[in-house]
Amino acid sequence: MPQPEHVTRLDIPDRCAGEPDLQAYFDKCTEKLGLVPNVLRAYTGNPAKLRAFSQFYNTLMLGESGLSKLEREMIAVVVSCANHCYYCLVAHGQAVRALSGDPQLGEMMVMNYRVAELPPRQRAMLDFAWALTLAPQDIGEADRQRLRDVGFSEDDLFDICDVAAFFNYTNRMAHGTDMIPNADYHAMDR
Repeated sequence: MPQPEHVTRLDIPDRCAGEPDLQAYFDKCTEKLGLVPNVLRAYTGNPAKLRAFSQFYNTLMLGESGLSKLEREMIAVVVSCANHCYYCLVAHGQAVRALSGDPQLGEMMVMNYRVAELPPRQRAMLDFAWALTLAPQDIGEADRQRLRDVGFSEDDLFDICDVAAFFNYTNRMAHGTDMIPNADYHAMDR
């Protein structure tokens, strides 16, 4: 049985028609990814929010960082696993498969990152993201020190928190709107 075909359960009109910068962005997505992610389509009801979301996402996930793009995607998947976010598990699980070249790693991140044989640095990073998602009030200096002890800088710690926080936000948007991932993700990079 295929997944539902809606983008979200909200009936919001597309207000991006006639917005050349957004059309160019969608064209670039289609060129690079082969699709326009439904998370972007979900924001077409408010062009200003779509621009802000896209700019922040691109800075966070593709910009300069001491974290690799793969590590940032791994955080996205682990946070989404903790939150049971279908949209982000499918979409970012595919990104882990693509960036790592390892379909099994993508599946391990989606199901239970702890089964993956990861370097101590990545294990500590993902343990922190998991804890920050499920019990943020319990995070303390000892948790940050564990990240420093495996080689993360203060800027890296900020980026780990930033990525984890962003995906907690997007997971809640996906749950609240019943956002469905593009079906194409399921077959990619397997």
